[in-house]
Amino acid sequence: MARWLCISTRENDKITRQRNIWGVSKRFSNTISQVKIGDTVLMYTMQEISTKEILPSAITAEYEVVSNVFEDEKSLFKTPPNMGNEIFPLRIKLKPVKIFKEPIPFKPLISSLSFIKNKKMYSGSIRTAMRIVPEGDYQKIVSLKDS
Repeated sequence: MARWLCISTRENDKITRQRNIWGVSKRFSNTISQVKIGDTVLMYTMQEISTKEILPSAITAEYEVVSNVFEDEKSLFKTPPNMGNEIFPLRIKLKPVKIFKEPIPFKPLISSLSFIKNKKMYSGSIRTAMRIVPEGDYQKIVSLKDS
């Protein structure tokens, strides 16, 4: 069983919660093709700047993968600026394990996560649609979900 970090916007995180589906663009077909039923994913939402405040990056939920990868061309997700008409057609179905009432702030975790090699420029470690997370890092994160 693999552990994954799925990188999303807040808007697409809400869609994932409502529909229990995660999707990536075709350029990430090699990555998402490694996902198997029974794997678990953590949803990471990127930092966003609104007119009122800076919304920090955070872990918002934990899911179990309940389907193999499938392709669906129906528009479901909101395309972020600079991504053209991307519809994120490579998808997996998810079952919620835990939707965090309070998202777990990501920046305080950086120093203790082994998959982040450059602690000062950590975004390079998560500049993708999804990535495998070592078991120890995954457990560090989910151990905070009830605190």
